Amino acid sequence: MDVHEYQAKELLASFGVPIPKGAVAFSPDQAVYAATELGGWHWAVKAQIHAGARGKAGGIRLCKTYNEVRDAAKDLLGRRLVTHQTGPEGKPVQRVYIETADPFDRELYLGFVLDRKAERVRVIASQRGGMDIEEIAATEPEALLQVVVEPAVGLQQFEARELAFQLGLDIKQVGGAVKTIMSAYRAFRDCDATMLEINPLVVTKDDRVLALDAKMSFDDNALFRRRAIADMHDPSQSDPREAQAAEHNLNYIGLDGEIGCIVNGAGLAMATMDMIKHAGGEPANFLDVGGGASPQRVATAFRLVLSDPNVKAILVNIFAGINRCDWIAQGVVQAAQEVKIGVPLVVRLAGTNVEAGKAILEKSGLDLITADTLTEAAEKAVRAVEAARTTH
Repeated sequence: MDVHEYQAKELLASFGVPIPKGAVAFSPDQAVYAATELGGWHWAVKAQIHAGARGKAGGIRLCKTYNEVRDAAKDLLGRRLVTHQTGPEGKPVQRVYIETADPFDRELYLGFVLDRKAERVRVIASQRGGMDIEEIAATEPEALLQVVVEPAVGLQQFEARELAFQLGLDIKQVGGAVKTIMSAYRAFRDCDATMLEINPLVVTKDDRVLALDAKMSFDDNALFRRRAIADMHDPSQSDPREAQAAEHNLNYIGLDGEIGCIVNGAGLAMATMDMIKHAGGEPANFLDVGGGASPQRVATAFRLVLSDPNVKAILVNIFAGINRCDWIAQGVVQAAQEVKIGVPLVVRLAGTNVEAGKAILEKSGLDLITADTLTEAAEKAVRAVEAARTTH
């Protein structure tokens, strides 16, 4: 789960990370009021979306008067901001963050990521702040400083101090940088984050070290014990189908292909997508209906898949263990009765109550394509899409 910049900064500040003064606003009038409350003579008006590269897309405006603050907020609120991270559809801007824009001398990069291969937290820093970390890694890999944290003891003060000196900070700035690095690490660890990026981390003219921007992502599986963080979720920034799937405890991720997938189990779902690719097709989604899928949940899964206008065929692949093939078959029949499917439907059932499931499908009178193996199912789904293209 991602959060907005202002939410990430609130979390970081609660752990002692210094941030500029700021306030969120949902209207131009609120933006002006926030600027008057913050004081000063320069403000940044920042569009709040779950994506980076906002500055390049015009999502960050520097303002010197209250009228400029109002105009910037009015222009940003309600629009869809398109950056290279959002895709062409962009993300809706429903709130802006007003922040004091104090001058600074240097921009640095500081990031924390859960390195799943190393099974460690990896700290990444660079003197090239204000740039995409991918761009730095591609053009100047030697500019990246890295520390792999030993989980038994956590990040140590001496490691943070070494990073601070390697970032080229002087003795007056190192103390503040060490505090910021250690506090950010605690926020990352204690909030069950999977990614924390402070870009840029700036050094002000009076030697303070501030988090000028912040992005955080969290482990969905840990949100049950982080209710305050879970409540920060903004559904407007997600694919509406994914939000609907979450309401029914379905794991759905939209993709760009033409073959909709309804599968039980994440591993089998990935294998199904691989087989579709191997057969020459493109999966339209990842959808795991789970181990205890009822007919109602299966019908909901069909509605989700069919809400994608690119879907030209559906492949149902169930290997029942905890689940039951007759339940899945009932769900397929129920979905066909409630929803106009309108595209070729390929069904492969195996496992618990498979014969009962096949009998339900045969008696239903549905126009569907059956398969005994995953390979056969994937090939039939691809052929069905090709036949639909030829027909149209």
